Amino acid sequence: MEMKPIVAGALAAATAAAAIVWLWRGTDYVGPSSKAKDAPYVFTRADFFAVKDLPYDSPPQIIYRIDDHRYVTLEKYRDCHYGETYYNDTKLGLRKKLGRADVENYQGWIINADPTGRNLAFPMGDTPSVACPERGCRGFLLYSTDAGRTFGSIIYFEHTRSPYETSKDYGVFVTKDKLYIADPTAARDLYVREFPMLQGIDLDGPYPDGIRRRSFGLSDRPGFFDHMATPSGQNQISCDASIKPTNPDARLVVPDRQRGY
Repeated sequence: MEMKPIVAGALAAATAAAAIVWLWRGTDYVGPSSKAKDAPYVFTRADFFAVKDLPYDSPPQIIYRIDDHRYVTLEKYRDCHYGETYYNDTKLGLRKKLGRADVENYQGWIINADPTGRNLAFPMGDTPSVACPERGCRGFLLYSTDAGRTFGSIIYFEHTRSPYETSKDYGVFVTKDKLYIADPTAARDLYVREFPMLQGIDLDGPYPDGIRRRSFGLSDRPGFFDHMATPSGQNQISCDASIKPTNPDARLVVPDRQRGY
């Protein structure tokens, strides 16, 4: 398996406390500490997550399709890094919110290949501009063993300074009974963690008797992932950056007690 990273945009400026998105508003400047004209309007990462409803009027776009009735949409987004993601299953009538500014930023491989449709996994990344704390950032992965009705989560990497870039090196594969996470932590090899996907299981444990997590080096099982494929053929998150809201500079209205500054 060859991991082919997606070319990322340049890293944006960030403060030590939180990532900041810079938004130009012509001659109007709306911000926490300055009223100078022609200065950029800023909102903090805390504000982006605290606001109840994102104001952007961008049309939903499918960023990951499993098959003709199961897919992930990006909605209410300012751009391909800042929006909300939803898992949709039109046959089951499901629409589940996955998160905000996370799934759309995962840059590695993602293969949902369970023919029963019961097991699913959606790894998360983070924005290119995130400022991680001294101990680094973590990467979370959402998984479901009941066709997307409910989701649990596990950490699939930690202690990174750039989760957006780090996620490029990972591969996530789901089958009818296993979740595999391939990562580059092993020297000269891909280290693969194997998780049992039983209905209702907590992948953080404890596991039922006789069930356990395993691991192996991909070089020991050459071609192991070659037969796995998402039914649609899509193996990475894909966002059309040309689709934009008409109001990218809309203010994030957050109660004062919740503001990030």
